[in-house]
Amino acid sequence: MSHLTSQQLHSLKEELQDMKTDYEARLQQSDHYGLSHSLREETGELSPIDNHPGDLGTEMFERGKDVALNEHHEIQLERIVTALKLMDKGSYGTCVVCGKDIPYDRLKAIPETMYCVEHSPEQQLSYNRPVEEQFLTPPFGRTSMDEKDQTGFDGEDAWQIVESWGNSNSPALHEENDVDSYDNLYIEAADELDGCVESFESFVATDITGRHVTIVRNHQYDQYMDEGEGEPLLEPDVVIDDSELLH
Repeated sequence: MSHLTSQQLHSLKEELQDMKTDYEARLQQSDHYGLSHSLREETGELSPIDNHPGDLGTEMFERGKDVALNEHHEIQLERIVTALKLMDKGSYGTCVVCGKDIPYDRLKAIPETMYCVEHSPEQQLSYNRPVEEQFLTPPFGRTSMDEKDQTGFDGEDAWQIVESWGNSNSPALHEENDVDSYDNLYIEAADELDGCVESFESFVATDITGRHVTIVRNHQYDQYMDEGEGEPLLEPDVVIDDSELLH
């Protein structure tokens, strides 16, 4: 026997029927939120091939929102119909998991519910994560060799080269709080040493015997000297005439 009085059941049934009529009208009037029409009909474009992908960004966002709203209302309508069927069978108002009576106050607030508070599936948080996160954590985890005591060219270096040509981030989105220029938005400095541990390794060179030392006057050499870390006695300045390069 139901713990609800006939008056309570009648009130809840009327509320469920009103909700059912309301959701059915919403879905019918909106053609299931426009999902009965193709995206081409919504945008008026015969083909998006000649357009920039960003031109359809708003339409894609609205279509995703329509899908979410339509799914939510269809699920709610299914719950309402199920609750009305349980009411006709005389089993309405009891938890389908434990069989305990659902308090009238809860049914008044959520008339389509079939669960008590303890077994309500909405309060059970899902910890399932996309499998891709196993490969994306940490960033460049599969291709970065920084943690392996290597200085070779790796995945992070490849991304830095691509990122140096620009991205969609702003200084406010950078991981460091002292970045105030769009020219400094890279993961690390653009002149990061590749294959070297110390900066002097990039401009000090020897022959195969290791006896004849030469200096390559590159950017790292100039920076090394400007910072006062070396003596300007390594090699004399040599001025090369451009005309000599033609012979």
